[in-house]
Amino acid sequence: MLAAKPAAAAPATLETEIFRLKLRHTWTTVMSSSDYRDTLHVRFRRDGITGTGEGAPIVRYHESAESARKAVDSIRPYLEQADPRAFRNVLNEVFRRIPEEWAAKAALDIALMDWVTQKMGVPLYRYFGLDAKDAPVTTFSIGIDNPEVTRQKTREAEAFPVLKIKVGLDTDEATIDAVRSVTKKPLRVDANEGWKSKEEAVRKIKWLETQGVELIEQPLPASMLDEARWMRGKVNIPIFGDEACLRASDVVKVANAFDGINIKLDKCGGIMEAYKMIHTARSLGLKIMLGCMISSSATITAAAHLSPLVDYADLDGNLLIANDPYRGVTVEKGKLILPSSPGLGLRPV
Repeated sequence: MLAAKPAAAAPATLETEIFRLKLRHTWTTVMSSSDYRDTLHVRFRRDGITGTGEGAPIVRYHESAESARKAVDSIRPYLEQADPRAFRNVLNEVFRRIPEEWAAKAALDIALMDWVTQKMGVPLYRYFGLDAKDAPVTTFSIGIDNPEVTRQKTREAEAFPVLKIKVGLDTDEATIDAVRSVTKKPLRVDANEGWKSKEEAVRKIKWLETQGVELIEQPLPASMLDEARWMRGKVNIPIFGDEACLRASDVVKVANAFDGINIKLDKCGGIMEAYKMIHTARSLGLKIMLGCMISSSATITAAAHLSPLVDYADLDGNLLIANDPYRGVTVEKGKLILPSSPGLGLRPV
């Protein structure tokens, strides 16, 4: 008598939703100003397990929440029939089939890795062999505003031992003065490509060195690597590449222009590409920061699971919004506290 064949696994289902995140304060950088951000949420369901992912599209790279959803929908039939346990093959195929649309790829990558590690019964950080106790302190970001609002935002960030200040405009000195009128905490600064000449950047950085600034991100436009190399030899604080280093293939190109790189899941395409970037950067002697866009706890928690591998964290995008749909990573006196339950460890609010 022949043994009965095991039943075939039921196909997966994939849901997409555009979710509007409402900011606690108007968020202003050199690039834009807004009171909300739309992100793409993805739910991958199979075998009674739901993997949750999120991608925050970036206008600078011609992405929107709607274009991200269309990208995911374009490969829905493949994803619903694919075996998520072979997630490396699945993600390679996702990257092959979707041109650009890195936030869409990030949402799918995060959802799949959440599903896989729930299926395995381990927190995501354990899959990578990491210890949650090694998670670093995160900065809290202060967007560009007038001095009074800047002082208010700084007071509201009292619980955080290190602050990140957005600069890149003619008002930089007034912004830093406003922060320094409230706190003497260490600062990290992000110019978002705002300074347009190497001479201006050096002058600004020299002044910032007198203001207790520990490091600066992307002082010059991403394309100005020769100028960044020149500038690096003229200042004393570390310079990190952000917009100049989006994915693993960029790390070698920028290695001699910066002291470190800022890795964001939404820019590189998710957890697995970020993991590759981390190890590539380490092999080249670069410092590493994990950053974020304005996101819910879905993306922030996903990045936080990798944070024991890095030197600096700027994972506060969920703390800047008023309607986070999830609870995941938390913060105690600035330190990231990783969830201990399987997968990302997200809970709906």
